[in-house]
Amino acid sequence: MQPVKVVRLEAENFKRLRAVEVEVAEDGLTVIGGANRAGKTSVLDAIAWALGGDRLRPASPNREGAASKARLRVELSNGLVAERRGVNGDLRVTDPEGKRAGQQLLSSLLEELALNLPKFLESSDKAKAETLLKVIGVGDELQRLDEQIRAAYQERTLVGRDAERKAKAAEEMAFWEDAPAEPVSAAELIREQQEILARNGENMRKRARVGELSARADALAAKSASLRERIAALEAEAAQVAAEMDGAASDLETARRTAEELVDESTEEIETSIAGIELVNAHVRENAAKRAAEEDAARIRQEYNVLSDRIDALRCKRLNLLDNAPLPLPGLAVEDGVLAYEGRTWGDMSGSDQLKVATAIVRAIKPSCGFVLVDKLEQMDRATLMEFGAWCASEGIQVIGTRVADDDTCTLVIEDGRVRGADGPGPEPEPGFAPIDPGMEW
Repeated sequence: MQPVKVVRLEAENFKRLRAVEVEVAEDGLTVIGGANRAGKTSVLDAIAWALGGDRLRPASPNREGAASKARLRVELSNGLVAERRGVNGDLRVTDPEGKRAGQQLLSSLLEELALNLPKFLESSDKAKAETLLKVIGVGDELQRLDEQIRAAYQERTLVGRDAERKAKAAEEMAFWEDAPAEPVSAAELIREQQEILARNGENMRKRARVGELSARADALAAKSASLRERIAALEAEAAQVAAEMDGAASDLETARRTAEELVDESTEEIETSIAGIELVNAHVRENAAKRAAEEDAARIRQEYNVLSDRIDALRCKRLNLLDNAPLPLPGLAVEDGVLAYEGRTWGDMSGSDQLKVATAIVRAIKPSCGFVLVDKLEQMDRATLMEFGAWCASEGIQVIGTRVADDDTCTLVIEDGRVRGADGPGPEPEPGFAPIDPGMEW
């Protein structure tokens, strides 16, 4: 099935138009020129309303001061004719065999955005990208890949920060080259120390016994002196005390000799050794902590690298998805949910590139619709306009556009609601522009 295109427009008393008849080139550009407020945009509005339905009905379709109501007639390449006339602009659609139809038939063949390109041009960057992805049929898969890439990137960022933090912490930790790999035990030295302390404690007990015995001897001596006065009366008691003194003196002498022979053992060397073991073990623990921190940092870095590989794989899959998709225009892409053309996002594109991208996408939305209405072609210079027209022709796209100009870049010029020179030949257009029979007034 061939794409449907506009063949002819007839309009009378519509907006700024008095009476015009426009024949449209099959492919490439048909440029409607004219000054501001001359009625050139009314030509596009006439086609849009005639074919697009009441959603595209102008607020005031009837020309101010006209004696009769607006009348529109658009002939399509498949033979369908759409007419609007009367007070309410009622629609009548007829096919080549004279059968009648309605808006539903037109809507099934035509794309709304082709009749209302500003709706696409003024949509958000995200909406433009979504439109393209819908056209090429990879929107859901691309969204899934983009979500996976964003999730992996965020995870990798957190892992990378953790790895850097742990590596820095490990670098700042102390490390002792001469420390053994495993902690050293001080149990044997502590046991030996405890035995020495026990023996020293026994020595202290014996020294205390000497003091006790000495004090007792002194007491007995004092008591002996006291008793000498009572010797006569207390001979028996003195003999007993003397015997006790002899025994005590013997015990005292033995205790003194034993005490004089006692020698305390020093634990200083063992204490030094124990302190040294604690220092060594502290170094061992610090070394172990540093090695653990380094291993942890290395593990997290490995995790970071795995996530980087995953991101690269997802990006590669994403590129392959777009590379293999049937893009309506070479150089189109969707990056981070935004439409891009030859590496530039929408805001960085020239006005001509924006029109080219929009035309290609809208044309691809519904291949059965072979034309696009474009306003404000004056944003293109002569060379760019010719290049755009040549591209449209090569793609088999029919573009009906307006331009604030009245030179030979225009297929026809609207003056005061009519086609200039309708009764005579118009200017010879340059290559890349469609010649047109300007038609006649009616």
